[in-house]
Amino acid sequence: MKKKFLSMLLAVMMLATTMVGCGGNKQTQEGQPSTPSTTEGTTQKEDTSNTGDGSKHVTVYSPHPAEPLNAGIKEFQEKTGITVDLVAAGTGELLKRIEAESANPLCDVFWGGGADSLAAYTEYFEPFTPEDMANIDAAYVDPNHMWTGESPLPMVIMYNKKLVAESDVPQGWSDLTDPKFKGQIAYADPAKSGSSYTILCTMLTAFGKDDGKGWEFIEKFVENLDGKILSSSGDVYKKVADGEYAVGLTLEKEAIKYVQAGADVGIVYPKEGTSAVPDGIALVKGSKNKENAEIFLNFVLSKECQSMMAADFGRRPVRTDTNPPEGLPPMSEIPMVDYDFDWASSQKENIMNQWKEIIVQ
Repeated sequence: MKKKFLSMLLAVMMLATTMVGCGGNKQTQEGQPSTPSTTEGTTQKEDTSNTGDGSKHVTVYSPHPAEPLNAGIKEFQEKTGITVDLVAAGTGELLKRIEAESANPLCDVFWGGGADSLAAYTEYFEPFTPEDMANIDAAYVDPNHMWTGESPLPMVIMYNKKLVAESDVPQGWSDLTDPKFKGQIAYADPAKSGSSYTILCTMLTAFGKDDGKGWEFIEKFVENLDGKILSSSGDVYKKVADGEYAVGLTLEKEAIKYVQAGADVGIVYPKEGTSAVPDGIALVKGSKNKENAEIFLNFVLSKECQSMMAADFGRRPVRTDTNPPEGLPPMSEIPMVDYDFDWASSQKENIMNQWKEIIVQ
């Protein structure tokens, strides 16, 4: 009987130890944010730190790639002593999560994702004005301060130099309808990728979003995709660099990494004009750790963090007193379309419905 009691006691002690081990680390950083396993691994957010009692925690939802995300969080924690509880997943998934949690917010800060995506969810954010607003380019700040841009992201055409002769390098969006590129264009589904949605809106704007000519171009573009639409924006630059596709439509900040690493790829800023919708950062309405959240926002927008992101990860700053990444042209030299944030956010459902009609034809 004594032996049985001791065995039961040992089992209970082992179970208690396991539970403590599982609950001890609240900072969940599990690799690339877009993978489903990351979201599954971070769904338990009964967050005892979110009590508003002066605890040194802040909960951040972010779709950023792992390297700049983890580097930024590490610097913030070391500088402030505030622990970041991170939930990493895709932009759309995290924004829908904030919407679903709006009656009892579990998130304090949304960091990352295109500002046009954030603009569609401003009812779940509250105004925030950076303490160093004088050094932040006003072109990348919401007029009502519901979000602040943290890095402008020009969209580019990336090409594989082994597959595309110098004389055939596309100079603009219109070249993507050339039959020689049929089935050789890497483009992610805009229903799943925020950057691809921005590219779709950029092309519509370049050719005429209001007179129907933009959609005429999109029909020709889709025909040249030849049924090949990728499920992830991360696949675009990887598959072009690997030679699976000749050209791809992607973010400058991702393509430039391959150029700087010496890969056989090049980038083009489309002659018809591109966009530079910034990744944004926003304060979640009803944040339970508002003071810590504002400290986090100010850190991300600080010269210290912006300089690190530019130097180490090729991310353009929104600050006017911070140098752009080495090797990138100044924004003033890049042809730009007149990108309409309000249209891109308010008309997203209609735009995506028209896109779906075209791809199922």
